[in-house]
Amino acid sequence: MTQFQRRTHRARRLLESAGSFYPQAWQQFDAFRRDRGAAADFDWPDWCYMPIAAGYAIASGGGRLSLDRASHPAIITALATWRMTQGIYRYDATLRDEVLRTPLDGDLPTAHLYRLPEWCVYIETDPETTRWSERPLHGFFVHLEYDIARNGMPELRLLLDCADDPRQPFADDSLVPIPLIITAPDLQTAIGMTVASGSRQAAQLGIQLGAAADDVATQTAPTIAPLVSLLLYLCADPDITRRGTPAVPSNPQPVRTRRDGWRLFPADGPAEWDVGVRLGAALRAAAARGSAGGDETGRQVRAHVRRAHWHTILSGPRLRDDKTEIPAAQRRRDLRWLPPTPVNVDDYNAMPAVVRPVKS
Repeated sequence: MTQFQRRTHRARRLLESAGSFYPQAWQQFDAFRRDRGAAADFDWPDWCYMPIAAGYAIASGGGRLSLDRASHPAIITALATWRMTQGIYRYDATLRDEVLRTPLDGDLPTAHLYRLPEWCVYIETDPETTRWSERPLHGFFVHLEYDIARNGMPELRLLLDCADDPRQPFADDSLVPIPLIITAPDLQTAIGMTVASGSRQAAQLGIQLGAAADDVATQTAPTIAPLVSLLLYLCADPDITRRGTPAVPSNPQPVRTRRDGWRLFPADGPAEWDVGVRLGAALRAAAARGSAGGDETGRQVRAHVRRAHWHTILSGPRLRDDKTEIPAAQRRRDLRWLPPTPVNVDDYNAMPAVVRPVKS
């Protein structure tokens, strides 16, 4: 490769390699999408580009899927969904580390997961510090699944990129599918429900899984939680720029064609989005000059990002018709998830969005 040749991002390489393994897959996914809604039992919500049931039909050729290809439907469905926008999300390193340290305790804020900026996103991680089962984690794809086999059960689907060689997407432990049933109240329960459901399906096929669902959930939750924190931050209207300019990612819109009517077209290539560049720069600048401010107690507080947390918001009328005040206990109470918030940091929106190259 010469200095003038652009390097292909590993996410794009995974897409291309999977398409070589299943040469007709992308055209078949396109056909499934065009036929959506043609029958009452062949429809799904707008927040899902394509159910994994379609990936199963494609990977199995309409028959039964062999055990050695059990992960293929999840892999090709995630890649087919990402193919439509090909968004790669690169966090400012300082901000990323802050978000990864944010504890994901309490309720799982399900409503925020439906606010993905695109049907499927690829979030970069630092393989030097982020691992999955002792393997470097380069990033992960995320999309929402409408599980037809479970009567439309909504799931959050992560596809972890641990590939040593992105030209081998189906090698063992290269791309690891992680499903989460998002109707669960918290992350560990979501994992436990998913594992238990998978165990029941495996038992129906005569396959016995060793570990109990609760044990697997307890072991898996601490590793998955930081990744979900990154995702939740992305769903909370963060500062997103592209080449230093504020930008808003979105899904493609149908285009009318003479031959085939309305059609959706995939992205021509990857689109790289920078997340939290200004906030990260402000955090570093504040740390460099050792600035601090006081809180209401007079205590000196360094510049930092307050951890994400739940906040109860009262809504509805404050007064009755007779102008007497309605007690707070009788007003509507909504639980809202608030993303990591800068504290004692200068106006980071006024800072230039300087992007520094990072290793991928």
